[in-house]
Amino acid sequence: MIDRKRLISRHNPRYTKAEKDAPLSVGNGTFCFTADVTGLQTFPEHYADFPLCTMANWGWHSYCTADLSALRLTPYDTFGRQVGYATDETGQEELFKALRQNAHKFHLGSIGFELPVTASGIMAGTLEELSLWEGILSSAFVCAGAGVSVETLVHPTEDTLCIRIVSLLLKTGTLGVRLSFPYGSHKKTGADFSVPALHTTALIEKSAAGIVLRRTLDTTVYQVHIALGKGVSAAFDEPHTLRFTGASDVMELSIRFVPVSIPTVPAETLPAHSGVPPMFAEARAACVSFWERYWNEGAALDLSASRDGRALELERRIVLSQYLTAIQSRGTIPPAETGLTCNSWYGKFHLEMHYWHAAHFALWGRAQELRKSLEYYRRILPLARELAASQGYCGARWPKMCDPSGYNSPSSIAVLLVWQQPHPIFLAELCYRANPDPAFLQEYRDVVVESAEFIQSFVYQDGNRFVLGPPLIPAQERHDPRIVLNPAYEVAYFRWALVQATIWLKRLGEAPRRDFAEAAERLAPPAVKDGCYLAHENCPDTFTRLPFYTDHPSMLAILGMLPGAGVNPAVMSATLDQVLQCWDRESLWGWDFPMMAMTACRLGRRDDAVRLLLLESPKNTYRANGHNAQVGSADLPLYLPGNGGILLATAMMAAGFDGDGGSVAPGFPGSFTVQGEGFVQKYI
Repeated sequence: MIDRKRLISRHNPRYTKAEKDAPLSVGNGTFCFTADVTGLQTFPEHYADFPLCTMANWGWHSYCTADLSALRLTPYDTFGRQVGYATDETGQEELFKALRQNAHKFHLGSIGFELPVTASGIMAGTLEELSLWEGILSSAFVCAGAGVSVETLVHPTEDTLCIRIVSLLLKTGTLGVRLSFPYGSHKKTGADFSVPALHTTALIEKSAAGIVLRRTLDTTVYQVHIALGKGVSAAFDEPHTLRFTGASDVMELSIRFVPVSIPTVPAETLPAHSGVPPMFAEARAACVSFWERYWNEGAALDLSASRDGRALELERRIVLSQYLTAIQSRGTIPPAETGLTCNSWYGKFHLEMHYWHAAHFALWGRAQELRKSLEYYRRILPLARELAASQGYCGARWPKMCDPSGYNSPSSIAVLLVWQQPHPIFLAELCYRANPDPAFLQEYRDVVVESAEFIQSFVYQDGNRFVLGPPLIPAQERHDPRIVLNPAYEVAYFRWALVQATIWLKRLGEAPRRDFAEAAERLAPPAVKDGCYLAHENCPDTFTRLPFYTDHPSMLAILGMLPGAGVNPAVMSATLDQVLQCWDRESLWGWDFPMMAMTACRLGRRDDAVRLLLLESPKNTYRANGHNAQVGSADLPLYLPGNGGILLATAMMAAGFDGDGGSVAPGFPGSFTVQGEGFVQKYI
C-alpha cells in the first residue's frame, strides 16, 4: 500500500527566494489565486512574465456586445458546394477583433501587502512552501527587522480566499494589506488598472463583522464579501482600493467573490453564496479535509523504489500535475490552456484541447471531475446543431475557441479544425467505462449520436471510398485547408467515433446505423510513403520540407491516443523513428510529448515512452511549481494540456490499455519499480 501523504508531500514546492517564472497557486478547481513569495500579490510588477491573478470560472467580461450574425463568411469549395467560414477579417476588422476578444476572463482583484520596503528588502529569512497534501501556501519573511508569517488558502467549495498573517508589524501600523480592483482586460494579466473611470466599486454594507462591495464592469456585476477577523478594520484609500489594518499581531481575512450578473454565463450555472464568509480556522479545516480526501480517493503512482535516475523527476511532474489540474480544471466548462492562472487567447477555452485537459481524470479514478465539464456539450448542443445546419451538415458541430456561451470565435485557423468533433464521444466513453450506468448512456445519447451524425455527413463519398476534406486544417496547423485530404489522425479518429457511436446505440437497445458503419468501413486509410505514415494524402513531403516537419506530429496519435484499428505497427514504429530523427523539437507543444509516449507504449518501446515524456525541449520544460512552461512563447508561461497529457500517458503506461496482453505497467522499462493503486480502468 502506498504511503500517499509521503508520496505527495515529498514534492512540495519549497522556495527560499522569489521564483518569478514559477509563482505558486491555491484553488478549488473553479477559483484560483496565484501569489508571489509573500504569499499574496504584493509585487505583481516583478512577475510580468507570469502574472499574479485572482480568477474564477464565472469571471468573464466584455468591453462591448458584438453581433455575430453581422460577420461576413468566406466561402470555401466543399466537394462542389460552397460552405462559409469566419476566416477573413478584411473589411470587418473591428467586428472580427471584438468577437475574438469578447468575452474574456478577468482578474477579480489584487490582494497584497503594503510594506515599508521593496521586494529586495524582504529576502532575509524568506521561506515559502506549498503543502500539496493540505492545499495551503505558507510564507515567511523578514521586513523592517521583524518576522512576517502568512498562510493562504482557498475554501474547497466556494470562491473564498482566506488569509492569516502573524507579525508584530501589524499592530504598529507598519504592515497592512490592500485589495485593489482593476478593469477587465483581454490581455494576459486580465487586468487594466489605468482606467478607474470605466468601472465602479460601491460599498453596499459595512459592519464590525465585515464588508460587502458591488463591482460593476460594463455588463459584468459581482460582489465581494469580506469577513474581518478580530481587531481588523478597513477603509477606502482610493475609489477601487480597500486598505486593511490590524490592532494586534494577528490579521485574518476571508474574501469571497460572488457573481451577480455575467451575461456570457447562464444564470443557472453561477455559484450562489450568501451570508458571511467562513473565518480562517473553519475554512482551513475544510481545506485540509478536502485535500486529504482528494489525494486518498483517486489513483496514486509511486516510482520511488526505481533504480532509474529519471524516476524522481517523472514522479514530481505527475504529482504536481495532479495538483495543478485539481485547482484549475474541475469546473463546469472546459479550462483555458492557462486555466485560471492568467489569460491565454483572451481566457477562452479550446475544445480540441479538452481531451488533453481532462481525459486523465477518468483514468486516475476521478471520472466525476471529467463529468462536470463534459456537461458543457449537453448544454450547448442546440448551438452545435445550428452550426452544423448552417453549413449544410447533419448532427452537431462543436465549436473550437469559445466562452461559456458556446459561440465559435472567428479565426483564420480555428473554425477550420475538426479534431474536436469526436472528443465528446471519447470522453463520454471514458466516463461510462469508469461507471457503466445505463442512465448515463441515455443522458449522453444525443451528444454521442449527433456528434457521429455530423462526422458521417462531413465525410464525402468519392467513388468506393469516403474521404475527409477539403476544406479543413488538421491538428498539425501547417497545411493549406484547400488541399488537405485525409489527414491521418482525423480520419482514424472519425472512424473510431463512428464505430463507438454504433456501440453506444447497441448498449441502448437501438438499431445500428448503417450509414455510420458504411462510412467507418470505407474511410480512406492513412497515406504511406517510404514506409512511414504521412500527415495527409496530399503531403508527400511530410518529413522533408518545411513547414511540414514542425508543430504536432499528429499522425503518431492513430496508434497511441487511439487504439490503431488497421494500423501497421512496423510502419508506425518507423514513423516514430522518423519523427525523432527529423522533427523540429522547438516547435513541438507540451502535449506532443505525452502523445508520442503513448505511441511508444503501444509499440512496446518502453524506454522510449519514458524518454519522450522527459525529452529536452523548450516546450517540455516543467518549472519548480510543476507548470509546463512553453519556453519561447511569452503568451504561455504555463500550459495545462501538457500537465493533463503527462497524467494521461502515465496512467496508460502504468495501468495498461485495451489489447495490452495483460502486461504489467506496459509503458515502463525494467529499471522502474512501479507501485500503482486506484486505477479503476485501462485506457481505451
